[in-house]
Amino acid sequence: MVEQSPAYGLWGLVIINSAVFILFAFSFFKPRTSRDWRSFGAFSAFLVALFAEMYGFPLTIYLFSGWLQSRFPGIAWFSHDAGHLPEMMLGWRLNPHFGPFHILSFFLIGGGFVLISTAWRVLYQTQRHNRLATAGPYAFVRHPQYVGFVLVMAGFLVQWPTLLTLAMFPILVGMYVRLPSLKSVKPERNSATHTTVTQPVSPPFFRIWSDCSVPPASAVRPEGRNV
Repeated sequence: MVEQSPAYGLWGLVIINSAVFILFAFSFFKPRTSRDWRSFGAFSAFLVALFAEMYGFPLTIYLFSGWLQSRFPGIAWFSHDAGHLPEMMLGWRLNPHFGPFHILSFFLIGGGFVLISTAWRVLYQTQRHNRLATAGPYAFVRHPQYVGFVLVMAGFLVQWPTLLTLAMFPILVGMYVRLPSLKSVKPERNSATHTTVTQPVSPPFFRIWSDCSVPPASAVRPEGRNV
């Protein structure tokens, strides 16, 4: 591989790229509740951690530089292209931006943002009529925008894996899977017993797993938002 100049310390690019992707996601996600902000904040933290290593300081490569140099000699590990670890470690010697993992990441990232935007259009229309979202992607998954976040993060992870994002990814996926179960119950006050009970108002993550146990959308008045 041709020796290249280091391409890090570009903190301006860290800020610009983080802001562009976060604002783009925000324009479709529109967080309202505390859980919305929590899920969006976690997604934003993932992006900041990613771009900080992509353009700021390559912590993962720095920590493993000795092993990488001995195991994969001839690669300028502190060049920008070397940050595409899957291509480098599998011997891809052409431009990594045209490598199989980078191309796969485009489909995952693009698909994730398309899913987020499509879900928002459906959600916007249903909220205007005070109905439960069941059309479009909501016909198959209870929270398509969370699935979109996971696809975007998976795409960036395939494109530019780092220790921090690898550690964050399963935690965030677990959080997104758990949030629908927290939203799927509605507290109700029993006036006779003066106790609070919960009633299911929406199915778990995937609708197709629980259609038979969920009341029809026409019988449900949505409380808050379907994400």
